Amino acid sequence: MSTGKQRRARGALITAGLTATALALTACAGGAAPTQGGGSPTQGGDPTQGGEVSGTVSFRSWSPVAQTTEQMVASFQNENPGTTIDATIFNRPQYVVELQTRAGSNTLPDIVGLQAGAQTQQYREHLMPLNKCAEDTWGADWKSKFYPIALSDALLGNPEGDENFYALPMLVQTLNLWANTQMFERTGATIPATWSDLESTVELMKSKGENTPFLLPAKGANNRVQQFMQIVNNIAPGLVYKAESGDAKWTDPQIVEAIDYYGKLVTEIAQPGALSLDAYPTAANMFEAGEAGMIPLGAWWIQQSDPTKDQSTIPELSRGMSGYAPFLFPTIPGGAATPEIVGGSDVLLGISKNSQNPELACKVITNWIAGSGAQVLINTMNDLPAVIGLTPAEFTGANQEEIWNTLVDDWLPQVKYTRYLQSPQVDSAVANELAAVGAGETSPEQAAAAIQQVQDQVLAG
Repeated sequence: MSTGKQRRARGALITAGLTATALALTACAGGAAPTQGGGSPTQGGDPTQGGEVSGTVSFRSWSPVAQTTEQMVASFQNENPGTTIDATIFNRPQYVVELQTRAGSNTLPDIVGLQAGAQTQQYREHLMPLNKCAEDTWGADWKSKFYPIALSDALLGNPEGDENFYALPMLVQTLNLWANTQMFERTGATIPATWSDLESTVELMKSKGENTPFLLPAKGANNRVQQFMQIVNNIAPGLVYKAESGDAKWTDPQIVEAIDYYGKLVTEIAQPGALSLDAYPTAANMFEAGEAGMIPLGAWWIQQSDPTKDQSTIPELSRGMSGYAPFLFPTIPGGAATPEIVGGSDVLLGISKNSQNPELACKVITNWIAGSGAQVLINTMNDLPAVIGLTPAEFTGANQEEIWNTLVDDWLPQVKYTRYLQSPQVDSAVANELAAVGAGETSPEQAAAAIQQVQDQVLAG
């Protein structure tokens, strides 16, 4: 594992190198006026030509959080006089509606935040390919700057033979669980490594008077799918992706078993009412207040310990991550011997085909991914960087730094399995059927058959 000092030095060098490359390229490009009407680089428009960009671009997303986005906007505008970024951050359910509404009226903002796979594919026809933007900014070997899972996620669901990047990864993450170490210490519990351990830990905590050993936010479709993806890849690593491609069936007994285990997670492990509990703000607030022993979220939880904030305003458990420990989803009987790490891109940035200022949009997204804006972002620990080597300027606690190094050095390079499904229709079907199983409205077998019906329709075109 790298030391914090080594990581900071390496991160500074890489960030400086990427920024220098971008500056050199834009300095050589001249001062072309913004291209009117947008257009993809492969269709005549070139979002990277023009060193001195000016004007306004709009940005809409659910992430990064508003306060961090404001800092990134200010950093870019200060370095690029004459530019304005009109940015709005929504909560995720509102943003899903915002995207659908704007796409329907062909009024997407210049820059959009996206998730990989189903969501990017849903809006692909509205997005500009960004291969040339990336290459002209970072050079021909630009892909080497990124964690492999970030790039494979960015292409997830593309039609066969389509190697265009319709969005570029800004943040990545691992899916994992978090332990409230104070509750573990006072109950004498240990971090569960297997499903049997998880059952025993929940029972032990309950016997010690703890009301919520395992806090499961399962109201959101996205949360249900990411919880399931950890389970299914522990039972049968990689099988779910074969079902997506038609090389296996969702009715395969191991996938059915995974759906069954998701039902058990809701009905036997979690608190009552899991299917009506949202992750943010309710579950997050409960866990941060110390009301639960475990929660399945992911690497992004480290943002609760933002070193750039007034530390007196941060709850005790989150200050320097002093009250938390990350751990991987427990193994399932008969499945993989060790936990399989699931993760992938958190936020990707796309540029609308209708952008009136694609040059500026390109400069903004590449700055936020691997330039000074990216450093501002990572300083807040909003999530893990998609580019290799970026590290926060400051750590506010030894446990915080150790957790960061675990996530970035030990886990992220090992991520083999994406948290995302390719098809919006299949993604929706999985989320809906998981909710039905958790509510006792259908059986795992029936759920799998219903998902397979949707998959068949998608594969048939």
